[in-house]
Amino acid sequence: MTWIKTVPYEAATGKLKALYDRVKGPNNNVDNIMMMHSLRPHSMEGHMAIYKYVLHHSGNTIPKWFLEALGVWVSSLNECNYCVEHHFSGMKRLLEDAPRADRIRVAIEARDPELAPLNAAQKLAMDYVRVLTRDPAGLTEKHVIDLRNAGYTDGEILEINQVSAYFSYANRTVLGLGCSTQGDILGLSPNNSDDPNNWNHT
Repeated sequence: MTWIKTVPYEAATGKLKALYDRVKGPNNNVDNIMMMHSLRPHSMEGHMAIYKYVLHHSGNTIPKWFLEALGVWVSSLNECNYCVEHHFSGMKRLLEDAPRADRIRVAIEARDPELAPLNAAQKLAMDYVRVLTRDPAGLTEKHVIDLRNAGYTDGEILEINQVSAYFSYANRTVLGLGCSTQGDILGLSPNNSDDPNNWNHT
């Protein structure tokens, strides 16, 4: 499951138990990426807060499925299979178009978003995310201007940036501690975007 010790749901007490109850899914399932924080519950709390606010908040205006697609792209570039599998499942569920989702994944695995059934602005966002992930110092103001000219507001550009940055953090957390999908239920997410304090995965 991970290369470090974790506390299972059944053994959790105090603040850890309270956090597990906030993030759990069906049958008290806690994703391994969250359980990996169990020896330091405060870092789980911080991780979950940024995840919820960046990816699952009603204040975002970019479609949630596309934010998930950006996360899958970042995770693929970082070779983080755990996050690819989790968030592709989530993207596919949110998109409600399995063939299109599968074609997006094929393009991601080919490292060629131009092949994906996405519009021009979305492909431009994928390119921004690629540069930020692979060569962050290579990003210039022109990348942002191009996104703005493609129709994204500055707030939406911030959403794209934050999703990309979050997934690089999550990927490094997973890869650095040997987190696997064993025992996880793929594709669950905190779907109540209107309540930032509701972290339950469904």
